[in-house]
Amino acid sequence: MADVLSTSLVFPALFLALVGWLVPKLLSTVMPEGVKPLLVLSILSVLIMVVITSGLFVFLYLAQGATLSLFTQASFGDNMMFLLRLSVSAGIIWAPIMVLSIAGLPRTWTSVEW
Repeated sequence: MADVLSTSLVFPALFLALVGWLVPKLLSTVMPEGVKPLLVLSILSVLIMVVITSGLFVFLYLAQGATLSLFTQASFGDNMMFLLRLSVSAGIIWAPIMVLSIAGLPRTWTSVEW
């Protein structure tokens, strides 16, 4: 099963799309309503998605047979920059869905008008 998940592009892309939609929705339940909180929510959503996407790429590398010692061959900063580049590149999948999710949040506001 791990082989199918790590060799196919469909499952990671669907996972990123789903999480890109869910993260802003879940954050909106704990954040106040308003334009400034919406901007903070957007920034937090991007940061959380970068961390989740980086973790997904580490999982996919490990599922393909890479070992943790492979990650220790380079410096911590080099690994973080590599994973950051991969996460930003994968943003082509999750970013548009996240933007649409965030854009729909003001419709659910009850105490603040857009």
